Amino acid sequence: MSWRLFVVMAVAWMYVALRFGRYLPGGPGLRIAAIIALLLIAQHHQITSRFFGSLASPELPRWLLVALGWAFGSFLLLALLLVLRDVAGGLLFVLSRRAGGIVLGPGAAMGTGVAAAVLGLVGTWQGLKVPAVRTVHVTLPGLPPAFNGYRLVQLSDLHAQRLLPARWQRRVVDRTNGLGADLIVITGDLQDGTPAARAADVAPLADLKARDGVLAVPGNHEYYADYRAWMAAFKRLGLLMLVNRHVRIERDGQAIAVAGLADHQARAFGMPVPDIGAALAGIPAGMPIILLQHQPRSARDNAQAGVALQLSGHAHGGQIWGVSLLARRANNGFLAGLYQVGSMQLYVSRGTGLWNGLILRLGVPSEITELVLRPG
Repeated sequence: MSWRLFVVMAVAWMYVALRFGRYLPGGPGLRIAAIIALLLIAQHHQITSRFFGSLASPELPRWLLVALGWAFGSFLLLALLLVLRDVAGGLLFVLSRRAGGIVLGPGAAMGTGVAAAVLGLVGTWQGLKVPAVRTVHVTLPGLPPAFNGYRLVQLSDLHAQRLLPARWQRRVVDRTNGLGADLIVITGDLQDGTPAARAADVAPLADLKARDGVLAVPGNHEYYADYRAWMAAFKRLGLLMLVNRHVRIERDGQAIAVAGLADHQARAFGMPVPDIGAALAGIPAGMPIILLQHQPRSARDNAQAGVALQLSGHAHGGQIWGVSLLARRANNGFLAGLYQVGSMQLYVSRGTGLWNGLILRLGVPSEITELVLRPG
């Protein structure tokens, strides 16, 4: 991923330098300095991961990570605005045979740059704030009467790290506990970095409280830094990790099953891959099954296996409205919200947190999801 990101950002920088840099006010020296600064911003992930930790978890002060995240996000927005401007100008030229619509000029260049910086500031604030609660009512055919109104709270993509440290995680835990849920589930990407580096940042998760406990599954980020040590660390925190297995939850002699799968990233690290057969083995016929899997892309296969409700995350809802269409394609069309997949319902969280690579959210807010189950 690192070299692909390098190439993509190099191309983006060259485009911005050509379409924006040459119109900046000041002499040649100032413009060259600004273009070099844009290059450093575009490639800051390569620099920080090489000298200050990893791509997923640079070990830098939070204020610096926020500043770098804002600068990088503003750069991406600038590139996007320039592309939109050029596309609009090209259409104007084709329709009117006048080239005036594609000339940028110093005034328009500065306006575009300011707009990108302001949007970047708004997006950074939206990305880093503690999410609000989103309540979703889900009707499940065959749900036992004892589970009518059962309240399940989903957290996803917490990404505990220097950017979203212990105090941020504590506020999420407090808001979640305030809901008084019957069950709390975490659908992957709990942290970024090693267990030693993140021990304090994940510690608040031990205080999550629900009547039927806290269940979780690994996401792709769990495999990037000592997967086995993280599984042991989560167990010490009181999280029951469901990796290709299930548990039964009983109420008044009636029961549902909650199963969990490994993440698709496991294959690259020689770990057990998702196995829906193993996860559902031994569940009696007709018992409603809720499945936790970080990535939603296998939803159609899981539906055929008899799952009633799948809960996923991973894509963060795309984070930026419009650009999110690319994330939808990468996840087999599943991006955020409630989907009907055959006889199964799929809920994809927009994510509770986000990773350091892109800290902006525009039009795609984060969420703590409260799912209220009703019988069909």
